[in-house]
Amino acid sequence: MQCYVYASRRQPGTYVWLAERDGFGILPEPLRNRLGELRFALELPLDAQRRLPREDAAQVLAHLRGQGWHLQLPPEHALTGASHPAYGATLRDTTHD
Repeated sequence: MQCYVYASRRQPGTYVWLAERDGFGILPEPLRNRLGELRFALELPLDAQRRLPREDAAQVLAHLRGQGWHLQLPPEHALTGASHPAYGATLRDTTHD
């Protein structure tokens, strides 16, 4: 699958992967507002076997095929991003009585 990677000018180290070049309209509005202006960074063919420096190619592909985009956060935010509601996870109460 051909994919397109854009860097957020407002959020250093944050990238958006898109299934369609310049297909920003697919991004949820709150995410677009938070990221600000995006600059084109990279175009590449992606398959599940491709090794990526900070992302799992199979997960990126699943997001691209399922929702048309994938959010790559800086390493220090990666764990919080994995449970982001946009990824289909539900927020759970983690407090214990």
